[in-house]
Amino acid sequence: MGLRGDAAVVGIAELKHERKYTGPRKFTIEQWADLAHMALADAGLTIADVNGLICSDVRETGMFAPATVVEYLGRPVNFAERIDLGGASAIGMIWRAAAAIELGACDVVLCALPSLPIPSNPHPRTVDPRRYFGASSIEWGSPQAEFDVPYGNLAQNCGYAMIAQRYAAEHEYDSRAMAKLVAQQRVNGARNPNAAFFGQPVTEAEVLASKLIADPLRMLEIVMPVAGGGAVVVASREVAKRCRHRPAWVAGFGEHLTIKTPTYAADLLETPVGPASKQAFAMARVRPSDVDVAEIYDCYTITVLLTIEDAGFCGKGEGMRFIREHDLTIDGDFPLNTHGGQLGMGQAGLAGGMTQAVEAVRQIMGRAGDRQLERCDLAYVSGTGGVMSEQSALILQGE
Repeated sequence: MGLRGDAAVVGIAELKHERKYTGPRKFTIEQWADLAHMALADAGLTIADVNGLICSDVRETGMFAPATVVEYLGRPVNFAERIDLGGASAIGMIWRAAAAIELGACDVVLCALPSLPIPSNPHPRTVDPRRYFGASSIEWGSPQAEFDVPYGNLAQNCGYAMIAQRYAAEHEYDSRAMAKLVAQQRVNGARNPNAAFFGQPVTEAEVLASKLIADPLRMLEIVMPVAGGGAVVVASREVAKRCRHRPAWVAGFGEHLTIKTPTYAADLLETPVGPASKQAFAMARVRPSDVDVAEIYDCYTITVLLTIEDAGFCGKGEGMRFIREHDLTIDGDFPLNTHGGQLGMGQAGLAGGMTQAVEAVRQIMGRAGDRQLERCDLAYVSGTGGVMSEQSALILQGE
């Protein structure tokens, strides 16, 4: 059971990630149109080829988001979906597009995640302070709103720090290994012109000297919010034959959700990325040791550590040693987040998860410039939503 591998990512688009964006502010639907145009042009296709679309939230509407985008693009489609998986959304989009194509519902699907500033609202709504500080559910009746927020347990920093503390209690916690992870991803990001930290590597000492935000997580272990955006075009085998670049075939996927808030996790260290990754590898009929590049969602260092373990690249509790013993740079023996990851590129909202997918495709297509790996035929990509809540995994393969 699973995908046949008859759908591929054939076009990509990525806006430069910027900490201080000075360009024109555009509505979400305008950004969607720009990214769609870029991705289609990259594939050698036009809007007339599109008959499927997957989006996330659209600021200009509270409902009917896909129809809003379709209307704005002026292109009717046979398949549309709205994804709400946080940082796992990009992977969720790609495998759903591949599945729809293999089912025959469509043959060219646009997937985009815009994240640029929108025009200022002349009639802004009052911002709920609970939302301002990072609570994802503030509605009456929500367990988080009733039992977490009133006691100060909210936002991502607290949740991921709690997971890191639990890891330290059960296994070793080596701050120097975490600093190495950041520094080596920043080495990769410093070579990526689209990264917010392009030309700005950091040393392990600088990571360790950065401000402690939520023990044991330091500032440079936490993603920097930036402006940006990304998109991909997923197409059938027949369409892929006439596209411009080597296709990145969607060979396997996995998705697993267990919780929304870490408070309710049965085990903080058994993440949903484990079952998702096992399914993805099994579907693609490959093993973690076969992977040429790992593009792992990295909102925090602890996220990467747990994903390395639970995806099967090493055993449980062996992640710190794995990081210490491997070179994670582009030139190393375990290339990790060759674009710099979000720690080296910045997190442009949900588009942060799209950067991992776009980079995996870029590597398989052989278009990564001086970041290009000597060989890249198999890529593992992960997505993480919430606080290790929603997890997705994807195996992309070149022929």
